[in-house]
Amino acid sequence: MRTSSWYPWLGPILVTLIGGWLRFANLGRPEAVVFDETYYAKDALSLLKFGYEQGAVEDADDLLLAGDGNIAELEIFTGEPSFIVHPPVGKWVIAAGEALFGATPFGWRFGVALLGTLTVLLLARVVWNLTGSPAWGSVAGLLLAIDGMAIALSRTAVLDGILAFFVLAGFTAIVADRRWIRKRGSPNLGWAWWRPWRLVAAASLGLACGVKWSGIWFFAAFAILTVLWEVARRRRLDDDWVLAFIKDAIPAAITMLAVGIVVYVASWYGWFASDGAWARDWAGDGGAWNALRSLWHYHDEMLGFHTGLNSEHSYQSPAWGWLVQARPTSFFYESGASGCGSGDCAQEVIALGNPVIWWAAILAMLHQGWRWFAARDWRSGAVLLGVAAGWVPWLFYSERTIFAFYSVVFLPFMIAALSLTLATIANPVGNITHRPGPTSRNWRLGLVTAFLLVCVGVSWFFYPIWSAEIIETAAWSNRMWLPTWI
Repeated sequence: MRTSSWYPWLGPILVTLIGGWLRFANLGRPEAVVFDETYYAKDALSLLKFGYEQGAVEDADDLLLAGDGNIAELEIFTGEPSFIVHPPVGKWVIAAGEALFGATPFGWRFGVALLGTLTVLLLARVVWNLTGSPAWGSVAGLLLAIDGMAIALSRTAVLDGILAFFVLAGFTAIVADRRWIRKRGSPNLGWAWWRPWRLVAAASLGLACGVKWSGIWFFAAFAILTVLWEVARRRRLDDDWVLAFIKDAIPAAITMLAVGIVVYVASWYGWFASDGAWARDWAGDGGAWNALRSLWHYHDEMLGFHTGLNSEHSYQSPAWGWLVQARPTSFFYESGASGCGSGDCAQEVIALGNPVIWWAAILAMLHQGWRWFAARDWRSGAVLLGVAAGWVPWLFYSERTIFAFYSVVFLPFMIAALSLTLATIANPVGNITHRPGPTSRNWRLGLVTAFLLVCVGVSWFFYPIWSAEIIETAAWSNRMWLPTWI
């Protein structure tokens, strides 16, 4: 049929539109500098004006909110370089929104909301590739579209939602590489130098590292994963496993590292091109070698900051509590606001996931772990690796000041695990695309549909505190299911 090429995309596109509506609706609300927007909105604006981060005057936040968003007229910087602790890619994304819509809450949140919306589409596509079913891809996209952690991080100008996009883009590319090499007609047992999707993955993961250094865990995990997949493929074609490993691992390491490093270093272009950036001339004036030495020194200072960060914060949360939503981060809270019936109103943005989705995803990950060991399902192992790369490293930083919203980076992999389990419930055999008998299939699909409707209902209930709607304080209190959420 002529419609066959685009018809399967209707579901993924629909859930992406839903995700976009939930992220862009009243994006300028609250009209405030929210949580770490106090750093990133100004750093992004400084990148636009100077190419590097400058320090801001003491009342810069008030000046931003009092202005009309005209970037040229804003005078909030001191002229002195600022020592920043995260690479520039995420701030350039925020800066793009400011360039388009001005230095306003909507402007500095626009780029984050756009990538948050596209993350829904990416997840739908990658789960479609994992299952061979656009329907299950659409289910995964829907769950991410309506999840509160993803919504709150897409509506706030911080870096973690941006990081989630580039990490998922890298994973999508390595899954595409797996499909690409298996669709080719020849055995392909030679040296694996030309793997275009691996290069896309490397570029995406290089950009992820250019948002936050935690992207390197995903880079390492997915690079190893793609090599193991290829070694397993070659072994099935009777290649010697040692030779198979050498022929694939060496080209993969060289090409992926080269692309990733080049992309990461290139993301510092504004710093290289400036004369006044922090530590720009630490190794001396002029010359590419001195510039690279200065950048290395800068990174050493950044590493010292991150490893020594242990200041107390009321919303800090050890990683062991992230999956159960033990201590979500409140980005914004204001009581006494007008706009509700009683006059006793509250307004909040809290990085809290849909509890039903998250708690069900924990069970699903246990199920996928069993499938990985018992059925050797490569899909289960792949999505669990994505969760592990984003979560396990933080378990070793119990003394560091860390927050639960970091988990948004591996949330797509949790939802992918949940979607695979829902697919297994609907199709209870090893091949999740198999169709059981009509009666069994109807009640199983009914069970999955009921679960999805519950998820939608819970998201509708919680959406006001993900998007800073002004509601009754009593209604806000009804949404605080656990005392640690306050």
